[in-house]
Order: sequence, then C-alpha cells, then structure tokens
Amino acid sequence: MSDSIIVGTDGSAPSERAVAWAADEAARHGRNLTIVHVTEDWPFDIPLNTAPQTSESLSRTGSQILAGAERIAHSRHPEVPVSIELVSDRTVRALCKLSERAAELVVGHRGLGGFTGLVLGSVSQGAARHAACPVVVVRGEPGSERGEIVAGVSLGEDAATLEYAFRAAATRGARLRIVHAWPFPESLDEAGAGADLSRIEERARWRVVEAHAPWRKRYPGVEVREEIVQEHPAAALVTASREADLVVAGTHGREGLMIPRSRAVSHALLHHAHCPVAIVPAHGSAAQEGTDT
Repeated sequence: MSDSIIVGTDGSAPSERAVAWAADEAARHGRNLTIVHVTEDWPFDIPLNTAPQTSESLSRTGSQILAGAERIAHSRHPEVPVSIELVSDRTVRALCKLSERAAELVVGHRGLGGFTGLVLGSVSQGAARHAACPVVVVRGEPGSERGEIVAGVSLGEDAATLEYAFRAAATRGARLRIVHAWPFPESLDEAGAGADLSRIEERARWRVVEAHAPWRKRYPGVEVREEIVQEHPAAALVTASREADLVVAGTHGREGLMIPRSRAVSHALLHHAHCPVAIVPAHGSAAQEGTDT
C-alpha cells in the first residue's frame, strides 16, 4: 500500500464520489488505489458485551460496501490496480494510521446516518488535522472541469502546499491561481491610506512570486496567476472555489498541527467550498495524538 492513494468509504453517495475521485487521481499519477472501510464495533473505545453476531453483521456489510466501491473504481479506470481493506477501529484513527504509508488520503464530505454533521467533524476534519499525508475532501457537485487549481498561501510555510498545487495543475493540464488574502487593517481605515495599501499589496505580490519561483521552474508548462486580495483568507478561498476543480491549503503548523488561522481556513473550506479541498501538511507529517475522535 506504500505510496498508494487511499480512499475511505461507508457506502454513502458522497463516499462513492470520493472513490471515483480517488480512482481518477490514481490514474493521473500512475498509483495504486486502496479502498478502506472502517467498522466501529463499540462506542467510546470500550469493547464491552459486543454480541458476536454484531461484529459479523458489520463485517458482512463492510465487505459489501467495499465490493461496490471496487466496482466503481474498476468501471472508471480498469487499468488502476485496486485493493480493498476492512478495518475494525475508530474511523479517524484508522485512516490516520494508514495515511503514514500513503501518498494521499481521500474522503467524502458526509457519511451515512442522521449524524452527518458529526461524521463530517470526526472524519473529514480529524483526518485533515492529523493525517501524515495530504487529505482530499471531495465536496461540490459533479460537473464539467473548469481547468483551474486554486492554492492559498500565507507567505509562511507554503512549500508543501505549492508543490502539491503545481503537481495537481501539471497532471491535469490546468492553470494555477495562487491566492494570498489579508484582512483590511483597521489602522489604515482612514483617508490617505490608499498609497499604503497599494505598497502593501505590491510587496505581497512580489513575495508570492518569490515563494512559487522554484516550482514554476520545475513545472514550466503550468500557467500561473497571482491574486492578492484584501479579505479574510477563508472567505477568499471559499469564493475562489466556485471556479476551481480543486482548492489546496496547508496546515502551516508545527508537526502538522494547525495554528488558529490555518485551522479556521481549513474549517471553512471543509464546510463551504464548492469543489474538492486538499489539506496539505506543512512538514509532510502529522502528529497522531488525539486521533481517536
């Protein structure tokens, strides 16, 4: 499973879309695809009085879900090697463990049952926060491709985000829009502040160009557009997602844990983006404590 694309499925329509997206991604990059279903036999990590037939039923249902997902993947890309894996564990913990040996982890934005908000919070956000590889949450309505990838940069630890975004654009033959957003400073909300704002924007633009210069040389065929906006980063990226095939953002946190601003950005994207969202660890690895959400 090393360096494969891993996708989690629970048999829901959003997870089936995630399987299709992951199969496309595996085909683009020439990788294997591993489809995972996680069964949770008991609540709160307390395996007491679990009836044998309960586990057997969950395993049987899980095998059926995996078989259906495998058919979806094969129907889209028969050439992609596909394996399936049934795991008994807490969902986020299992996916994060598997992510240590994966190139990418893909999940749907909602799951089965009436607690879709809980499922979204515990799986999508938990995986995005703790996985050791980039996590793609498949959002938005399926439709025609727009030919654009959007990457949000903070002018901090953006190398992993930019590398992922350039590679995604190159494999799709898409243009790349790099967005740097900053809120309007209250101290400049006065007459005559226009010149100062103009200088700030110009300085930010040059820093963005400087930040992505190494990747532009590595991927010379990718058309790049820089966009500097005076807006909260979360709002700017959600707006940009309306015209994108994929939005890429980073964790920008020590050991993969998100600092408050990047956490707010990822939270907004996971809940409101109009297309799939890729959350990329800044350092290529993530801390695993607290993944039993």
